[in-house]
Amino acid sequence: MANLRFQVVEEAFKKRPLAVEAPKERPYEYFGKYVFNREKMYKYLPKNVYEKLIDVIDNGARLDRSMADAVASGIKQWAVENGVTHYTHWFQPLTEGTAEKHDSFIEHDFKGGMVEEFSGKLLVQQEPDASSFPSGGIRNTFEARGYSAWDPTSPVFIIDDTLCIPTIFISYTGEALDYKAPLLRTLHAVNVAATDVCKYFYDDVKKVQSNLGWEQEYFLVDEGLYSTRPDLLLTGRTLMGHDSAKNQQMEDHYFGTIPDRVQAFMKDLEIRALELGIPCKTRHNEVAPNQFELAPIFEETNLAVDHNMLLMSLMKKVARKHGFRALLHEKPFAGINGSGKHNNWSLSTDTGVLLHAPGKTPKDNLRFVTFIVETLMGVYRHNGLLKASIMSATNAHRLGANEAPPAIISSFLGKQLTELLDHIETADTDDLFNVAGKQGFTMDIPEIPELLIDNTDRNRTSPFAFTGNRFEFRAVGSEANCASAMTALNAAVAEALVDFKKRVDAAIASGVDQTKAIVDVLRADIKTCKPIRFDGNGYSDEWVVEATKRGLDVEKSCPKIFERYLDDSSIKMFEGLNIMTKKELEARNEVKWETYTKKIQIEARVMGDLSMNHIIPIATHYQSMLVKNVQNMRSIYPAEKADKLSERNFKLIEEIAERTQTIEKGVDELIAARKVANKIENEYDKAVAYHDTVAPKMEEIRYQIDKLELIVEDDLWTLPKYRELLFIR
Repeated sequence: MANLRFQVVEEAFKKRPLAVEAPKERPYEYFGKYVFNREKMYKYLPKNVYEKLIDVIDNGARLDRSMADAVASGIKQWAVENGVTHYTHWFQPLTEGTAEKHDSFIEHDFKGGMVEEFSGKLLVQQEPDASSFPSGGIRNTFEARGYSAWDPTSPVFIIDDTLCIPTIFISYTGEALDYKAPLLRTLHAVNVAATDVCKYFYDDVKKVQSNLGWEQEYFLVDEGLYSTRPDLLLTGRTLMGHDSAKNQQMEDHYFGTIPDRVQAFMKDLEIRALELGIPCKTRHNEVAPNQFELAPIFEETNLAVDHNMLLMSLMKKVARKHGFRALLHEKPFAGINGSGKHNNWSLSTDTGVLLHAPGKTPKDNLRFVTFIVETLMGVYRHNGLLKASIMSATNAHRLGANEAPPAIISSFLGKQLTELLDHIETADTDDLFNVAGKQGFTMDIPEIPELLIDNTDRNRTSPFAFTGNRFEFRAVGSEANCASAMTALNAAVAEALVDFKKRVDAAIASGVDQTKAIVDVLRADIKTCKPIRFDGNGYSDEWVVEATKRGLDVEKSCPKIFERYLDDSSIKMFEGLNIMTKKELEARNEVKWETYTKKIQIEARVMGDLSMNHIIPIATHYQSMLVKNVQNMRSIYPAEKADKLSERNFKLIEEIAERTQTIEKGVDELIAARKVANKIENEYDKAVAYHDTVAPKMEEIRYQIDKLELIVEDDLWTLPKYRELLFIR
């Protein structure tokens, strides 16, 4: 194994960028090449079918099953022209990934041959085996039936020779077993609630759309180095490894020149993503060595979620082609930045108004303040739930460390907006809504043109920051399905808007002027949600104390945080908006607790295996070499002089003995803790036991291993070190 480590390091250094042949067309010309978008719909569908389908997509009209055959026929014609032979319902079960079962178009022609068929029934509905996916007890293992159903608002696409149909996934009894179904219900709820509130300001608004622009962070590691790290292979992160002497402290990687091999990977990835309709916009080096980011232009939230899930899958495939492995774990390396997936969220009308953007008239700015305040109300009321929506065993390693936001949900608004909200509490109604847009700023350098400065600064420690015309939910993890956070956030805002309108309408009905009624309700809400506003340092210990006083959720235990889904306020919101039932929420929590336990369990097993089969044998082998050296010294020199010359070796021999003994004892205790936890039947209690008794022991073992890495001769160490994993590209 020692030779293997140096062999893969040598091979990694020799690798050169793969040649990537770009299409002859410009990106806008091949964008969506493998997507059945509106252009393809218009070409391949009868005019009346096209118009009905567009009405379904744009206006939420009910899908007429009678037109499914015509849609399927058009899709099949387009697909076959692109070499497609198979189709699959592509869905997002509660496994954090995607699922697909490929079926070919061929059917018997009952004449001894085959024909290719694709009916409306196959497009609209399939029946995958639901017993093999997490259900949280909704389905027994012997009850296999579940349904996937076509989501026409997210266009079908082609991967290789397979037609992929985005679908929801539900149980035989109708409960959602995926992320998409609750998200679609939530987007409907926020559309209705926000449209109703918009009527106070604009008569022509018929629809409000939730938008999402995600920023996908990731690490790239040479595939050879990856293959010789069993912990990376099996858990997605390094369970051991001492800091490299140089990591990110020089701040020279962020926005630095993209390495050649990585540039080739990015180019290849972007071409394939654009062909699949993913509007890639930005690529750059991130803060940590070998960490990078890809971000698209924002899209409608449901489509953006689908595109992110597709992009993560695509990223892994393309990375392997270029001799890399893409690491999406939130904290693959200790001591340096983890990876997040900032969710830039906004609401916009079908008339082109960004509801979180300031306007040019008092009416526009009253609308702006209304949607800012009611968003804050939703985040304040459900801050614990929002934290639960982004929490996982993997993201827990990232939150609160190295530029990641803390595990306390708060919102940064910036000086100008904060002062505005404070002013609204006391000022006259007529003098309230003069909100500046971007401010001009001229530098005293003739060659530099005037800059436009946003009306808010940035706060890197804020989990939910206002950034000019949208909010940036920064706590979402890099590996996560954005649908989880977007379902919770849009639901919280929808509930706040419904409550806001109810109170405003009541005031108007009692004879209060509409503008005054809106301002009076806003004033009350500004006071109510004030605890969620925080512009300071989210990393400080003082903030934890202050947040506790404000009544914000400061829990750090991942299994306990999941309980926020089952708070009375959460159940009331989800059921009241027809998003999820209490039964569905309970089932999802069972899945979350079980998933948490399994991830820590796997890590503990890998830690024990590496400790006993790699680390201790290597350390004791080096210790034996030191003992042999001491014996040889005594054969050459008098005992007193030999012992003096061997003082360092004596210390190392003793230190290795003590540390290996501590590791072995720690592994025994780790196994014992797992055995105790595994006997617990309740999934919540088991997850808490793994969090409280198993996970801490792994950190204790890691400390000893990382110290041994500094002692043991480098030639003997079998696992690639941080300096190799992070700086060979």
